Amino acid sequence: MSEKFDFCAHGRKVLEIEIAALQQISQYINGCFTQACELILSSHGKVIVMGMGKSGHIGNKIAATLASTGTPSFFVHPGEASHGDLGMIEKGDVVLAISNSGEASEILSLLPVIKRLGIPLISVTGKPESSMAKFSQVHLQITVAAEACPLNLAPTSSTTATLAMGDALAIALMEARGFTANDFALSHPGGALGRKLLLCIADVMHTGDLLPIIDEAATIKDALLEVSRKGLGMTAVVNSEQQLTGIFTDGDLRRLLDKRVDIHNTAIGDVMGRNPSTIEANVLAAEGLKLMEDNKINGLLITENGQLVGALNMHDLLKAGVM
Repeated sequence: MSEKFDFCAHGRKVLEIEIAALQQISQYINGCFTQACELILSSHGKVIVMGMGKSGHIGNKIAATLASTGTPSFFVHPGEASHGDLGMIEKGDVVLAISNSGEASEILSLLPVIKRLGIPLISVTGKPESSMAKFSQVHLQITVAAEACPLNLAPTSSTTATLAMGDALAIALMEARGFTANDFALSHPGGALGRKLLLCIADVMHTGDLLPIIDEAATIKDALLEVSRKGLGMTAVVNSEQQLTGIFTDGDLRRLLDKRVDIHNTAIGDVMGRNPSTIEANVLAAEGLKLMEDNKINGLLITENGQLVGALNMHDLLKAGVM
């Protein structure tokens, strides 16, 4: 190679071609798209996604996206379907078959059986005159001008267009179902996403003997001992009726030491921070994190009906995987 190959220029060209393909398929979000959504919404079963080769890989992702956004779905390999996996499909289901050419023989061989079972077919192809398109109740077109492959052979623009059409279908159905963040969390209980959407303040807060709390008549020294024992970098301060009146933190201590305050004789009620930030126990932990970030604080006190019930700090949320 006499000159240095410009990888970036070729990479950008691929993106330009695929962006143009996506802009082109927006015209196919039309009446057929509406019919496909209505057909799936009216069904009482699952969406069975099929595809061969690269279309199969895209189909797997579409099925996963549908399932995670409120539309029960899974992928069935067409080659395996003709050897027994067709038994996974039952009345009430909808088949979503993907093939850019619309002539995938492994899928075409299954269509008579699917029709005999009375299962509706939605096809996704780049050829509206193809066998699959003609056989289906609804056809979603994903025709692109060219593949990003310079040989116009490797599925690139067409698979990107198919994936985008699948996302459009899944999200349109999600919104039509009124699928909420809580619904999403129930299907994503694992990992950071599930923790952010499911974990509540009550799940991570310190309570009982682990809750740092001291009377406002106690000295600063007593407060320091409580902060040290409980390890949260702060303590709640209450009055004689056990009502929350303030908070004392490590930061407050540093500021007091600069002023040379007598920690042995000064009451904590004289130096505590008043009107501390509080949150309720049933609120999402992620909201507690936002409250701390917005107020630039490292700890929160938790109240219920005006009564102090718990405390937590930024480290608790970090350990729980919320941040």
